[in-house]
Amino acid sequence: MKKITTLLLLITTPFLFSQIKGTVTNNKNKPLSFVSIYLENSITGTTTNDSGNYELTFTKKGKHTIVYQILGYKTVKKTVDISSFPVNVNIVLFEEEVTLDEVLISSNENVANKIIRKVIANKNKNTDKFAQYTADFYSRGLFKVKNLPKKFLGQDIGDMGGGLDSTRTGIVYLSETISSISYQKKPKKFKEYIIASKVSGEDNGISFNQADEVDFNLYENSFNLADAEMISPIANSAFSYYNYKLAGTFYDKNGRLISKIKLLPKRKNDRVFSGFIYIVEDDWAIYGADINITGAQISMPMIDSLQLKQNYNFSPKNNAWVLITQTIDFKAGMFGFNFNGRFSAAYTNYNFLPNFTDKTFGNEILSFAKNATEKDSLYWTKIRPVTLTTEEVADYKLKDSIKTIRKSKKYLDSVDTKQNKFGLLDIVTGYSYDNTYKKWGLSFSSPIEYLNFNTVQGWNSSVGLQYYKSVNKKGERFNIGTKFNYGLSDKKLRPTGYFSYKWNNTTKPILNISGGVTTTQFNEKQPISKLWNTISSVLFERNYLKIYEKSFAKISFSQEIKNGIHLFTSLEYADRKPLFNTTDYVMFPQDDINYTSNNPQDPANFTSSFTPHKMWSFRLGTAINFGQKYVSYPNGKYNVRNNKYPSLFIGYNKNFGASNTQLSSDIIYTQLKQKIAFGNWGEFKYKAQGGLFLEQKDISFIDYVHFNGNRLLVAPKDDYLNNFYMLPYYQLSTNDKYGELHGEYNFKGALLSKIPLLNKLNFHLVTGAKGLFTAGNKPYTEFAVGLDNIGIGKWRFLRVDFARSNFNGNNENRVLFGIKL
Repeated sequence: MKKITTLLLLITTPFLFSQIKGTVTNNKNKPLSFVSIYLENSITGTTTNDSGNYELTFTKKGKHTIVYQILGYKTVKKTVDISSFPVNVNIVLFEEEVTLDEVLISSNENVANKIIRKVIANKNKNTDKFAQYTADFYSRGLFKVKNLPKKFLGQDIGDMGGGLDSTRTGIVYLSETISSISYQKKPKKFKEYIIASKVSGEDNGISFNQADEVDFNLYENSFNLADAEMISPIANSAFSYYNYKLAGTFYDKNGRLISKIKLLPKRKNDRVFSGFIYIVEDDWAIYGADINITGAQISMPMIDSLQLKQNYNFSPKNNAWVLITQTIDFKAGMFGFNFNGRFSAAYTNYNFLPNFTDKTFGNEILSFAKNATEKDSLYWTKIRPVTLTTEEVADYKLKDSIKTIRKSKKYLDSVDTKQNKFGLLDIVTGYSYDNTYKKWGLSFSSPIEYLNFNTVQGWNSSVGLQYYKSVNKKGERFNIGTKFNYGLSDKKLRPTGYFSYKWNNTTKPILNISGGVTTTQFNEKQPISKLWNTISSVLFERNYLKIYEKSFAKISFSQEIKNGIHLFTSLEYADRKPLFNTTDYVMFPQDDINYTSNNPQDPANFTSSFTPHKMWSFRLGTAINFGQKYVSYPNGKYNVRNNKYPSLFIGYNKNFGASNTQLSSDIIYTQLKQKIAFGNWGEFKYKAQGGLFLEQKDISFIDYVHFNGNRLLVAPKDDYLNNFYMLPYYQLSTNDKYGELHGEYNFKGALLSKIPLLNKLNFHLVTGAKGLFTAGNKPYTEFAVGLDNIGIGKWRFLRVDFARSNFNGNNENRVLFGIKL
């Protein structure tokens, strides 16, 4: 009986809920997608899909006037007399006839400039009309790939979920979201409650297409699009970035004059749009937008182009023009991958008089209804405001059937059997064994991956064994592993092991236990990578890496104790021993250069270092992200940093338990950092940190505060705020008070784009300044200027800086090369 009832519902659902349906085409019989369709004197309705099909749901019979509207075409009003449902109405739209008045053509004043100035002057008045509202939001995301390679860097790519045809072309991502949104202008607040979310071929159904991610408000001076701060064509400072030209005028369905204005960027690579914006005469409000950018403009080389279309409608309730539909189309490609896609959105059921209270908004900006990701096809057929295309229906059907198969133990075991196949080469490259169905895996790390050289161990490497187990979808999992390191020159084996357990993805409590025998840098922040030390040692006889040995046992715990406040604590016992050079191997010896000792305080002392000792170390710290927002997914909480405020870290370290009490120490320290966006003028980042020892003692050099220097010609980190450009690694280490400051301004093309010829290169000017202040020493300073985004076409991974330091009146210059990944 239950199966029969379900079948009847599936058969009758289209007739119950699809009251008026049809197809919208242009006069060339080409289907028009995302045409707005609604009852006259209303802003609630539906839109056509990519095939031009639509279904408008309502139950009242009689005469109704239906409006069909899309940017670039004449609006059509169709009156239908409904006596029974369903009703089929097909519509043909003709392109809008845009004309230029002779008076406007002969005018000495740029009419487009005059119109834009009036729009800017009326922005607050227009946006005050919808200063707060609630609305229903629907979005669909679609990614397609064409001629996808079978392998990348020797690795099988797979079938991307099963939606590819024989040419490896097809849909690789399809999703839908239905939610309710709440908005407030002053102070600006936004909240989304997802009612239903669906991803083709997936169980969790958590889609990317969320309302806040596509909130591209042209009334704002700037807004974030694809991680780039774009300058609106009606920003207060828009005339510094845009030229405008009146392309023509036409009248809308209610006789209002609409001006079509062409956007002409003053500089090619500024973060501005090309295309058209449509303005309503007298109201000086946005009627629509059809604008685009390139990947070069937003520093995302893999994107070829991105097009944003917005359609607005007049709301009689508050005499305002409000956004009703939006599409984002993109083309991208790199490394043989060619993608295109669309994110489309529709806003309906606006309520401009919501009953907001103090509890309406908070730090939670997104949440899911219970079982929002588990709605069945019957539910979606009933509630979906935009019908699926034939291709989308086929993708859902195919991937849902595949999903059932691919979740089965038999299928997962068969895939694992293939991928777990062991080869002789795996002995040196590493090997992994996974049981996907039971969610556990075992891996053997490659000795090639960890191969490196230092003057203490000589050539050395590690092999390891790791096991993981995922317990549930809420994020509970654990890892356990061991690693064995062996040096060919010092002929010593050093084993270590660890255990890690995470309880959930909400507060993220994580317990780590580790121990063994290892080598570690005197600077625990590990500023010198083993790779670069190997290169500088073996090729150039410069051994910057300074290490000591410790036998240790450590336990640490971290957890978010309140939104925006994260607690860290650890306790370690270590037996510390000095190490000495055991090899002077170099591939290309030089007469005037010799290796230094492993003593960071006295590079010429090859026979002594610090006194061996045992030490307990206790640490307690808290990270505070002021104004932090968060989203609540079904499987956990994910934080969203608020860049309007800095992030603060406060810590305390205590070393104790040594036989020599002089080695005990206490230090408190703090760090403040922030990234500030300046729209088309780029971004500024800074990090300030400092601390002090509570008592002055002759402690072990290991427990000094060490600073991340650099003596290489390459930038050791992607984040330039973590290191100095050329500070010697241990020159200014201190057991006293200190302060450290790093700042960097990346103009993102704002300056170089204004210089002829240089603007064609699309390089980004970067400036930086750094300072280090330690007790008993004069300040150490560095200043730098560089070029980022260097490359050709889509290959833009290089950065070059010229830096100059000053310490005790001595200057040093250096050129550094950095690779962006």
